[in-house]
Amino acid sequence: MVSRDFSSDTVAAVEANHAARHNRIALLLAFLCIYVVWGSTYLAIRYAVETIPPLIVAATRHSTAGVVLLIWACARGYRPTWKEWRASAVLGFLYFVLGHGSLHWAETVVPSGWAALLIAGEPIWIAVMAGLVTHDERLTGKTAVGLLLGIAAVGLLVGEETISGQRTELIGSIAILFGTLAWSVGVMYALKAPLPRNAMARAGMPEIVGSLILFALAGATGEFSRLHVAAVTMRSATSLVYLITFGSIITFTAYTWLLDHVSPTLVSTHTYVNPVIAVVMGWWWAGEAINLQVLLAGLLTLLAVFMISRGTGKAAPVEKLVEEAEVP
Repeated sequence: MVSRDFSSDTVAAVEANHAARHNRIALLLAFLCIYVVWGSTYLAIRYAVETIPPLIVAATRHSTAGVVLLIWACARGYRPTWKEWRASAVLGFLYFVLGHGSLHWAETVVPSGWAALLIAGEPIWIAVMAGLVTHDERLTGKTAVGLLLGIAAVGLLVGEETISGQRTELIGSIAILFGTLAWSVGVMYALKAPLPRNAMARAGMPEIVGSLILFALAGATGEFSRLHVAAVTMRSATSLVYLITFGSIITFTAYTWLLDHVSPTLVSTHTYVNPVIAVVMGWWWAGEAINLQVLLAGLLTLLAVFMISRGTGKAAPVEKLVEEAEVP
């Protein structure tokens, strides 16, 4: 009897070790996705919009990913309501039309690493809005320092273009900043909106509605007439497929899985890593310049996000907001 008990305990211990090992591997792969893949999507966007009009890229990417995610949710028993569709329409407009539509367009004129640095400061604005709009958070001295550092980083990136008269890059940078504002408003809206509780549907439904609006805008601005399939390069086509599969479907699934298994604070560290990956990849693969201006802006942005995350009065709600920060 003792031998049998010992044997079953041994089997249970071996199974527990295997489960723990598999869980560690899954965690490693999931963090690799949200760190590296999301950081690489900025360069993928730049390559995709080289020969495919930007709004068509964004619309195709989000429509495909949104349909896949919603089908996945429905296959597991989820059924959307009209109230959820209405809330998803508002969020889809803020996130994917204003937020990602502006980003995809801006990357036709702005370097990918540059765009990533401008986007990286978004948790700053989200935390500040949480304090000024919802009043759920108490803004502290660290928060104020973080805000000032973030403003300084933006000033470094766009100030030289303002002085030197680089009009296209300046307009592109402003478009990205406008998109980050729209995304931040969307995060605040999502706090109270009757969105689906199912994580796949909560992502897929806004993507579907947002992509329909993007397709309409692409038609209204003449992008379909400028799209010549024969002129689309293999690099652009491959980048679009990469954005759909890895950027939107696989990595978002890893992201939602991580939120169920580790601390939201740990998950939100991707906001520190993504701009570093984007800047390095833009330099290595696309020959984008890394000068003192970009290095200082990157350092200020990372310090600003760190100060904001540590300086808000109540940590948990802000962590929830920061983890909703824009992903490319």
